[in-house]
Amino acid sequence: MSTTTTAAATDPSEFAPLTVDSLPKVQSFPVDADIQEIIKALKITGGCVIKNAVAKPILAQIEKDIRPHLNSEITWDEDFFPKETKRIEGMIAKSPLAAEEIVNHSVYQAVCNEFLTSRNWYWSGSKKVDTVSEPQLNNSICFSIAPGAWAQPLHRDSWCHHTYETEVTEYPDHYNRDVGIGWFVAAKPATRLNGATRFIPGSHLWSKDRPPQEELTVQAELQPGDAFMMLSSCYHAGSANKTTDEERLLFSCFMTKGFLRQEENQYLALPHDIVRKMPVHIQQLIGYKLSQPYCGWVDSDDPRVVLDPSLKNATIHYQDKNDK
Repeated sequence: MSTTTTAAATDPSEFAPLTVDSLPKVQSFPVDADIQEIIKALKITGGCVIKNAVAKPILAQIEKDIRPHLNSEITWDEDFFPKETKRIEGMIAKSPLAAEEIVNHSVYQAVCNEFLTSRNWYWSGSKKVDTVSEPQLNNSICFSIAPGAWAQPLHRDSWCHHTYETEVTEYPDHYNRDVGIGWFVAAKPATRLNGATRFIPGSHLWSKDRPPQEELTVQAELQPGDAFMMLSSCYHAGSANKTTDEERLLFSCFMTKGFLRQEENQYLALPHDIVRKMPVHIQQLIGYKLSQPYCGWVDSDDPRVVLDPSLKNATIHYQDKNDK
């Protein structure tokens, strides 16, 4: 395992002072809201709540699928997650319903497509070729936070991709700033007392050098079925569970750009015999798909040949727009 070093903290006084009242307000939307309004809110605040995103019977079935894994999960003793936190990683391999209803949620995927799709072009001889790289799954995790858990340190989930944000006042139109979007669906109530996710509204616009300030955080309180969506450049963290008898249960995932290395190695974390049974569109979300022009190939072919050898040499590659 690699080691990290800790640099001296930046003095917050080097930056213009902020107060909670000066930060943008977190908006809530019904699940059938206009996607463009959700995108606008994310550009301003960095996070928003989607009410009633997932139906309660679906949540109950996903919990039924995952609970046996939670009951057998070991506790952790580290400085980033409290020992009262259990994490079931590779969640979609444990619950097919989680793949469809959490990761592949239509609102979440529509937003990810807007922020994380990359379009570029290149010269191939005398031909100018347009390419598109679509988002892929970064991780899928079920979190169970039990009473007594301490507050997690504030952090950005973009850190694993070595981003270097600059301070801006408005979100750029080119969408190159963010490398991921998170989606946290509450399976049980997430409250101030039991550790609802806290985050700093507007921190997605901050410089990498501006340190997070605890006094600027707000908490994303959710009822079962509600979801909190957040750009990975936002400072956030799990809060302390100060209750004596309440579990905070979340089904979560992040998507990332199609040409980046995934935080959770999907090709090793998810057993092939399980992935083979998944619908093609889920396999492709996981990353079994070419990121144009030719990123991710296996034996010069689409990576799905690993799951289905009959696809070898099939006509599944994109074609140059100038090909005749």
